[in-house]
Amino acid sequence: MEPMRTRYEPHREVSLRLTLGPLAQGSTDPTIQRDAAGFWLTVATTDGSATLHLTARAGGVDAAAWGVGAEQAIAGVPALLGADDDDSGFDPSTHPVVAALHHRARGLRLTRAARILPFLIPTILAQKVTGIEAKRAWRELVRRYGEAAPGPAPLGMRVAPTPAVWRTVPSWEWHRAGVGPQRSDTIMRAARVGESLERAADDAVPAALRKLRSIPGIGVWTAHEVVQRSHGDPDAVSIGDFHVCKRVGWALIGERVDDDGMMELLEPWRGHRQRVVRLIEAAGVGYERHGPRMTIVDNRHR
Repeated sequence: MEPMRTRYEPHREVSLRLTLGPLAQGSTDPTIQRDAAGFWLTVATTDGSATLHLTARAGGVDAAAWGVGAEQAIAGVPALLGADDDDSGFDPSTHPVVAALHHRARGLRLTRAARILPFLIPTILAQKVTGIEAKRAWRELVRRYGEAAPGPAPLGMRVAPTPAVWRTVPSWEWHRAGVGPQRSDTIMRAARVGESLERAADDAVPAALRKLRSIPGIGVWTAHEVVQRSHGDPDAVSIGDFHVCKRVGWALIGERVDDDGMMELLEPWRGHRQRVVRLIEAAGVGYERHGPRMTIVDNRHR
């Protein structure tokens, strides 16, 4: 199978690792993998499935795609690598830490993946559980129900299920993957209107957020996590996240804060508040932890 190929030459430096990193659900995500040359991604397009391989070369990125959806996958490469990311009005010099992080992460662009369900489903899986549990559930469900990746993708890569396939997942399979009824019910409600949700990837951010929030079980945190990836929204902060507010506080003032404190700290960058969070996360900024870690509950044997 011969791939479709293109070369993307952006007018600004692009780091594949910093730009595409937020799309992966950990290092074992069957839909996105790194190798020595670059990134492998699987994509479900309106034409069908595709596998996309991106390799950074001097001055640009070489892209190859396989499968019936290859043409659409290739067409989406510029947006995927931040071509639509407009940082005009963003002033990192307002804070010395932000200025330093911005300088260190010159190749960070906010990706517009133009898809909803591949980010909505794993975000729902992550509601009120640990990241380990959520990533494990996503990995198991995609391997079980996803389509094999077209072309010469790394062994085990899969294309995330379509809305129609998600609707066929029986209750015992959710249980087997460690997903409780509250999260699985929310996913099934989203899957029932999945085709409509996917069209929201072309909507403006406010309209997409309204459509997402109209589904019971999808709140601010879940909706914002999605549009950060589907739309490359530079301002949608993950309010309600257990870690984000603490990381932001630790990075900017050296102490943990709550969501209200985080939003107050980010106010000088309104319009680009998520961009600041991404810079902090890309730098691996942590925070001083007190108290016990969250307990991992295995629902599969209950």
